[in-house]
Amino acid sequence: MPSISPKKPYRVGRSQTGLGLFATKRIKKGTRIIRYFGPLLDSKKKKDDDIENKYLFELNNRWTIDGSVRDNIARYINHGCKPNAESDVKPRKRKVFIRAIKNIEPGEEINYDYGTDYFKAYLKPIGCKCDACEKKRRKKRAEARAERLRLKAKAERKARRKAEKLAREKEKALEKEKRKLVRAKAKKLKAGDLNGKARRKAAPETLVAPPQTPALPLLSDQIAA
Repeated sequence: MPSISPKKPYRVGRSQTGLGLFATKRIKKGTRIIRYFGPLLDSKKKKDDDIENKYLFELNNRWTIDGSVRDNIARYINHGCKPNAESDVKPRKRKVFIRAIKNIEPGEEINYDYGTDYFKAYLKPIGCKCDACEKKRRKKRAEARAERLRLKAKAERKARRKAEKLAREKEKALEKEKRKLVRAKAKKLKAGDLNGKARRKAAPETLVAPPQTPALPLLSDQIAA
């Protein structure tokens, strides 16, 4: 990693995508932060496609900067969908500067938009990992989790209501069966009472003879004796 003068307002550090360039001092909006440089490639002499690296910066239809050289610290600046810097291209001078488009605070990562072609070729297939996209993904994941929890809670409420309904129906069925048994028992008892009355009414009445008492001897019979 190339050395950076302590006077420079940036440093190379670890980022979400590997290495990145971070502010060490407050960088005001409009400040030229760093120059993007490297050998110039002439498309008339050599095709840019023959060079295998991701640090090619096209100035115009003819000239392209090969920014893969070690001293080009600007190559550590990552893409940002909502950047805090931009590329200030000077085609005639064949130079590119990275300029702040908003105030950048110490510790904040410096980033700029790489452009549509680069995004489609290198970033879209693997998914952009800039802060804006990461926040968007975190938000979507949080929303997805919230939706899953909402659906789970809804399913639990539905299952609870169903269980409560089944319990009430079971309780009603048991109560109905209980009343049915009580009515059947009462009906059976009533039928037994009616049958007893009917039998007693249908049976003939029998006369009961009064008990016979022994005849007492007459007084005349006692005297004669």
